[in-house]
Amino acid sequence: MLNSFQQAIKVGDLRKKLLFTLLMLLIFRLGAHIPVPGINPEAMSELLKGQLFGFFDIISGGAFKRFSVFAMSITPYINASIIMQLLTVVIPKLEELNKEGEEGRKKIAQYTRYGTVVLGFIQAVGMAVALSKAGAINNPGIASYIVIAVSLTAGTAMLMWLGEMITERGIGNGISLIIFCGIVARIPTQIYNVGQELTGGLVGFINIILLITVILVVIAAVVAVNEGQRRLPVQYAKRLVGRKMYGGQSTFLPLRVNAAGVIPIIFAMSLCMFPATIGAWMSPTSAYNQFINSYFNFGSVLYNVIYALLIVFFTYFYVAIIFNPMDVADNIKRNGGFVPGIRPGRPTAEYIDKILSRLTMAGGIFLALIAVLPNFVIAITGVTSLWFGGTALLIVVGVALDTMKQIESHLLLRSYEGFVK
Repeated sequence: MLNSFQQAIKVGDLRKKLLFTLLMLLIFRLGAHIPVPGINPEAMSELLKGQLFGFFDIISGGAFKRFSVFAMSITPYINASIIMQLLTVVIPKLEELNKEGEEGRKKIAQYTRYGTVVLGFIQAVGMAVALSKAGAINNPGIASYIVIAVSLTAGTAMLMWLGEMITERGIGNGISLIIFCGIVARIPTQIYNVGQELTGGLVGFINIILLITVILVVIAAVVAVNEGQRRLPVQYAKRLVGRKMYGGQSTFLPLRVNAAGVIPIIFAMSLCMFPATIGAWMSPTSAYNQFINSYFNFGSVLYNVIYALLIVFFTYFYVAIIFNPMDVADNIKRNGGFVPGIRPGRPTAEYIDKILSRLTMAGGIFLALIAVLPNFVIAITGVTSLWFGGTALLIVVGVALDTMKQIESHLLLRSYEGFVK
């Protein structure tokens, strides 16, 4: 990895992409320190004592604790993306746009941006009302609500733009890198908190060693599953085109165990934040909020069960969107290929779909287990101040692997360019 990074620095175009990506992430970190006007910081620190709000703070890279303009992070954009992908399957007009190619996808992306602004404003108003009821606003009133809502919505729109710029002109997936940067930025604080527990006698060295062991095992498991794939053999028959003979070689179709990456985790996490957002519009003593605080708080059995089921669902859903077995089977048949022992066409598509379903189930269950892992780690080790749990670890490792693959692919193309010349 270090060797690839050193080579990337030496390549002019790739160096510009890396510097541009770092510049966008630097802007994100600077924005996380710009506070929204009219907020009482002491009341905000009291709200962060809850586990769910503590997890919000990790995802936003500390922006929620400071209640900066980036406090909502990129979650409204993720929610809008989920809604648009669901509507694409349901509404024929959107499905036609999706099949039109690049222009159709641009229109859908534009609709997603509009949806992000609408959802972001609704969520921001809900947060402003909730903060007012909690006494975290210095001068409660309509004017304060508007200022807070506009500031938070503008911050989310800014993050959306930064993510798109990174994807277009930088390296890696911009939205994923913003979440990655937010999580990584909180690691020093989390390490300090664990050190405070150790020096305070709340935990022992054995607990810390056990925690480090679990983290290393999880990292190894994430890397193994992300890199794991089922190689489906494909044989191409010889065919004569003009005076040249083509085909006759044997290759394979790689089917990844975790084809969806970290997307199901992000989708499920965003949906699980909705109940708390809805509760912000209601009284803290309402029956709905009492139910959420008692049974659907971060770490409760109901929360983790629904969280795990959503992860498995979105794993299947996302894989179904990005991978069409029928199209793959048609492409193999069109090029004179076949899977040994399977007839070309629909039988091949059904065979690929059968294998892919099993792999997706394994990948979805693995993602769900990783997501609920922190609760078991806290119970075993007794370390309660470390929020760098399974979900965050999966996102960090997954995004790092994907980004390094993109860097290596650019280096590979660069080396092939000289060979072709």
